[in-house]
Amino acid sequence: MAETNQRVLVVVAHPDDAEVGCAGSVAKWVKEGREVTYVIVTNGDKGSGDRTMTSERLVKIREEEQRNAARVLGVERVEFLGYPDGELENSREVRRDVVAQIRRWRPHLIVTQSPLRTFNLFASHRDHRATGEAVLDCVYPLARDHLSFPELAARGLEPHKVREVYLMWQEDPDMVIDITDTMDLKLKALACHRSQFNDFADWEKRIRERSAELGEAKGYAYAESFKRIVIPR
Repeated sequence: MAETNQRVLVVVAHPDDAEVGCAGSVAKWVKEGREVTYVIVTNGDKGSGDRTMTSERLVKIREEEQRNAARVLGVERVEFLGYPDGELENSREVRRDVVAQIRRWRPHLIVTQSPLRTFNLFASHRDHRATGEAVLDCVYPLARDHLSFPELAARGLEPHKVREVYLMWQEDPDMVIDITDTMDLKLKALACHRSQFNDFADWEKRIRERSAELGEAKGYAYAESFKRIVIPR
């Protein structure tokens, strides 16, 4: 990302997905002067093992946790699309809402989840796959084409062409980003999602180990990896 004024849009299924998958890179981009916006597609209303918890309470808790995590990283905006957790489909409604965010914030780069099913059940959660699939459909061709979603153009949301997409949790990544200097910020942001951890120390250990594995081949203490897609001009 050579230009100094590039905008980054991070589109993920749940509150906390970005912190697990790309928060070290996000913190690095913010330090470099990039403008980063989060779009959270579902409301996370099922993600609790507390039998006294209600979905209504959980939505409010997770939104606040996500805002706090974004604040730690320096992310300027967090947009919540509000779809039910665990039930996401790559529907016209979802695509329209994602296209609206792309056209509103006009990013050079979008970071999202992989649409592919793998044997890593966390990475290939159905909401993750639906999000990744919808985002790729929106990047090409829906956000670009002026005849797609005319109701958005009527709201002043003009077509926009994204230049790059980074897919998180891909089994064959081709981009590794050094997050050694931002690893502590990644963990601090992840720790904001208190409702999701019974034992944060165990999560921190696992995240550090995985990040160290990803960085080892490049000589980085810690890294995050992505599959990079460059969209032809």
